Amino acid sequence: MYPIAVWLTPWEFSPTVFTVCVLACGSYIAGMRARRRAGLPAGFWRSSLYFLGVILIYVVLQTHFDYFAQHMFWIHRLQHLVLHHLAPFLIMLAVPHAVIASGIPLSVRRNWLYPLWRNRVTRGIYRLIQQPLLAASVFIGLIFLWLMPTLHFKAMLDASLYDVMNWSMALDGLLFWWLILDPRSKQAGARTGFGTRLLLLWAIMIPQLMLGAYIGLSRTDLYTVYAICGRIWPVSPITDQHIGGLITWIPSCMMSVVAGLVVFSRWIRDNRGDQAPRAAAISEPLTST
Repeated sequence: MYPIAVWLTPWEFSPTVFTVCVLACGSYIAGMRARRRAGLPAGFWRSSLYFLGVILIYVVLQTHFDYFAQHMFWIHRLQHLVLHHLAPFLIMLAVPHAVIASGIPLSVRRNWLYPLWRNRVTRGIYRLIQQPLLAASVFIGLIFLWLMPTLHFKAMLDASLYDVMNWSMALDGLLFWWLILDPRSKQAGARTGFGTRLLLLWAIMIPQLMLGAYIGLSRTDLYTVYAICGRIWPVSPITDQHIGGLITWIPSCMMSVVAGLVVFSRWIRDNRGDQAPRAAAISEPLTST
């Protein structure tokens, strides 16, 4: 058994992951303080969801969890469930944009961030990747891509490709779940309407169900790389694969159900006229600190 202090230390320290997580937490804390002074508290539950999401990303990438994920297929699938589904879902459910922006120095926002965001090329790229059908296709496509046995084999043995795999899942998860969980209606500035989002959630659920069932019910060892890496527990390759298939199958699909309930509740509130004031209050960063 690993002592908890040892388990929480990085298996392979990544300055990039560490820096991103520290900046994500630091800017949010600074933004919370700035908005509290302005009479716009972030709220306990939204803040808790945000920090939990960032912490989960840190845990699966910067503790010994990452070592386990490189030696057991089912833990790898759990890692990607966190990176692509759960952590981005929690972060975007918190709608952190305004709080984070408020924690960044005003000069940086005015001289760098706002001009970059208002750039036609930047906004054009964002609109393209957030086009609903394309966003859903990329979301599902990345899952299938990195689970292709030949590519998966290479990614687990190539450190650079391994990092690309993990970062692509995390970044795509953030983009996709913001598209889904944006509290605004399409008329108020969201990329797509609530009804379309419900259809997208249903559309991404079916391929994940099929892929998870295929992996979970297959009698062939599809991911032989773990025999080379060496499994950390005496579990048969098929059992390891079946558990990984179930993780790809059931929890991933349940995320669509949970997200659907959130979207539907926001749709109802929007129809009642309750959503607009809340969306405006949590989406506008402070203009001064």
